[in-house]
Amino acid sequence: MTALAWKIGDVKITRIPELSVGLALGEFLPEATPAALAAHRGWLEPHFLAPDGKFQLSIHGLVVDTGDLRILVDTCVGRHPVPGFDDLAEGAADFLAALAQAGYARETVDVVLCTHMHFDHVGWNVMRAGDRLVPAFPKARYLFARAEWEHWSTATGAEVYAPTIDAAVRPIVDAGLADFVEPDHKLCDGVRLVPTAGHTPGHVSVEISSQGERALITGDMTHHPVQWAEPDWKMPADVDSAAAAATRRRIAGALADEPVLVIGTHYAPPCAGHLVRGPRGVWFRAQH
Repeated sequence: MTALAWKIGDVKITRIPELSVGLALGEFLPEATPAALAAHRGWLEPHFLAPDGKFQLSIHGLVVDTGDLRILVDTCVGRHPVPGFDDLAEGAADFLAALAQAGYARETVDVVLCTHMHFDHVGWNVMRAGDRLVPAFPKARYLFARAEWEHWSTATGAEVYAPTIDAAVRPIVDAGLADFVEPDHKLCDGVRLVPTAGHTPGHVSVEISSQGERALITGDMTHHPVQWAEPDWKMPADVDSAAAAATRRRIAGALADEPVLVIGTHYAPPCAGHLVRGPRGVWFRAQH
């Protein structure tokens, strides 16, 4: 798996891959039928759609390095058993080792930001030390949207998509390392959260700006680039499909034809690109 990196002014963003899963797009997004996809194949292939209708769902973290602050956005699946996804971690990379190889040893991370609390975004918050789970980033503050914690820490049915709350989030809270923030929280001069609720109640994306350049890390506002062109296509894990679609339309309208690098949290390499307007609406142009 490729460790991609991008420069946004003085800020470096580095992709740390954990695993990639081949899935049928029509099963992942039920409205992505072969007929509906036909209009989009020209720009989805080859990176985001194969001729047989499958795609690669990438699970990776992103390090945002401002020079003064090292921020890790999302911590992937980890080594927790996930009911219903028992074989997901097969072939997974050692995420902490990959971080260190990229120059970001876990002890050097200042902030861990989870865009939301689904299991594939919080897994490496902790690591095992003997028979205990301890914070994997001992010198970091862990940021969570307050609404996200309030929802999942008490939710019934959390075991479906957020079954690792007790294993990967609550130990951070109990250790006093968690900060619960508002969805428009500013981390530093060049990094702020963008409220993008819908997939989960407190879901956030991340905006980076430096030297007149901008980027947006999507989180799970979109899982696949086709959702920019088809914002109403539902993903079964969305807690509020209508709100998720409204969020996608709002962000697409704001970023289309703007020089903002969009980095998909689940997009296969090259992962990043720009939103552009065409005769059929907004689409995603990959940056090669």
